[in-house]
Amino acid sequence: MLRRFRSILIVLSVLALAACGEKVVKRVSEPASSLQQLTVNADGSWKVALRLQNFSSMPMRFDDIALKLSVGDAEAGTLSAKPGVSIGGTSADVIELQLQPAAQARLIVADALASNHTLAYRLEGSVSATPEEKKQRTFQINNRSTLNHAPGLPGVLR
Repeated sequence: MLRRFRSILIVLSVLALAACGEKVVKRVSEPASSLQQLTVNADGSWKVALRLQNFSSMPMRFDDIALKLSVGDAEAGTLSAKPGVSIGGTSADVIELQLQPAAQARLIVADALASNHTLAYRLEGSVSATPEEKKQRTFQINNRSTLNHAPGLPGVLR
């Protein structure tokens, strides 16, 4: 009798565990942003390739971006966009933005390019995104990283 009870208990436990494994867990995680590339144009403006990383398990539509960009210890300006781009779960995409940087920031980038040294930057602000079938959320971004001179590409930092 005890043996039969154990067998039934084991079978029921296995069935319960199998039923749990079929669910897809959907979680919303904070996205990240970083500079993939900064190109200095002939007129002194910058073309910025901004990488948006979706760490959620579901697609998210990135609706609004407002990020203050600083290079070295100087504010360059604000990267603002309403890209409306949808990025799949645990994926990334790149959007291109134009920026008229502040004079001090231009000098810092020009110095980094001329002397071929690393450029430290900071992105600070917010990104609004809408997870699949959910309400829009605003995420705070505070990211520090560096860019290096791209060999063979004048005026480009990656």
